[in-house]
Amino acid sequence: MADCAPETKTSEGKRVCQVIKLRKEHAEEYKRIHASVWPGVLAALRRAHIVDYSIHLLSSPPYPSLPGEELAGLLIATFKYVGSNWEGDMRAVAEDEETRRWWGVTDGMQASFVKGAEGSEAGEWWTDCEEVFRFEG
Repeated sequence: MADCAPETKTSEGKRVCQVIKLRKEHAEEYKRIHASVWPGVLAALRRAHIVDYSIHLLSSPPYPSLPGEELAGLLIATFKYVGSNWEGDMRAVAEDEETRRWWGVTDGMQASFVKGAEGSEAGEWWTDCEEVFRFEG
């Protein structure tokens, strides 16, 4: 999350959408742990001015997996950043000890689209998505 590049800025902050693959053998555990995310992780997101955060699962992806990679689907995350120091706030999240432990649990359940990616702590992990439509009616 620390190096999300493209985002859509609004007068109320900026929106971010990202995608990553979910490994099939971890699908149920991933859903279970996200039913009660660790309080310290949620506190770090609040301190970093992250609001309206959600992760959705698109099951049975319509594209081939890599050899030996069985996927449950795609995880699609969206959130809004309402702070004024994106780089500093994302650095603070990445330095938060409980968040780093959380990533130690969740990163192994995921498979990045980013070639050579090693996990959330190392930088690019989730892939940013381009917004092509929004309705705020």
